[in-house]
Amino acid sequence: MHSSKDGFTGPDGTASMATLTAPLAAHMAALDSFLASELEHFEPELRDMVSDAFAHSGKRLRPILSFFSGWKGTEVNEALVRSAAIVEMVHLATLVHDDILDGAKLRHGAPTSVAVNGAHAAVLLGDALFSEALCLAADFETTQVCRVVARATRRVCAGEIGQTFARGDSALSLESYYRAIELKTAELFRASCYLGALIGGHGEQFANAAETYGLHLGRAYQIYDDVADLLGDEKAIGKTLGTDLASGKFTLPLLLLLEGRDEAQRNEMAKELAQMSHEDIREILEEAEIIPCVQEAFNAEITAAKLAIAPYSALPAFAPMRALAQFVGSLVSRMV
Repeated sequence: MHSSKDGFTGPDGTASMATLTAPLAAHMAALDSFLASELEHFEPELRDMVSDAFAHSGKRLRPILSFFSGWKGTEVNEALVRSAAIVEMVHLATLVHDDILDGAKLRHGAPTSVAVNGAHAAVLLGDALFSEALCLAADFETTQVCRVVARATRRVCAGEIGQTFARGDSALSLESYYRAIELKTAELFRASCYLGALIGGHGEQFANAAETYGLHLGRAYQIYDDVADLLGDEKAIGKTLGTDLASGKFTLPLLLLLEGRDEAQRNEMAKELAQMSHEDIREILEEAEIIPCVQEAFNAEITAAKLAIAPYSALPAFAPMRALAQFVGSLVSRMV
């Protein structure tokens, strides 16, 4: 595939997963090798489940964020590979736990751990992945890495707890929604970018800018994921969809749809929506002109992410980070 002069976009200037990851081939191969070697650090009782989790980890956006935030070229930086492995393990742990809470049977086109092994084993798998990530973080000379990973893990858990308590609350405020997605998703994006920039040697000032970039990109990605759960194609996306509404999660499209209605109306509409097909929900959202509002909120996050790194265009990390924001920014418009 031909790419543009920045190496991360195609000849037409657009980014795809193929153009984004092509310059990362050596880094991703090193990550695969590192994760394979990590299996030996897990007890025999865990290895098959951990191996399966590693094999179905999806796009690996968080490792990509770490690599790009610390980017200085295609030569592999072993410290960045370790950083990428840490954030990937934390992410996989959250997915294992999410699937238990949501009762999801499919993730990245494969059966989930909870579907294969049951909830008891799956929750312990998630705990083991969290623990190994902290062990890896402790190997760095600075305690800052361990502190960032531990804080991110705690905040992700807080976001999931908040979302659990908010299940079935059709009166959930937009402020509460944004706090939930910031904790649940954007926190790990933020940590990935901060650690990548710091470990990559770009300095504290850029690490702080990268952190802000990751926060807004993570919020945008979760909005996309929420739209996909309502409107996406399960085969194309490769995971169980419709779990949000079925489990009582009210995401941005639904909250905007229910806005301005009294409690009785909101509860009645929420019950009706839970019984509807994707096609019917799409039709209602289109009639109420909700999708453009969601697109606007999504675009605002992408713009904020780009602005955070705009002053650092001279750094080698700028081009891949800008291209990744461009790619994520195209996701919702492709679907709607």
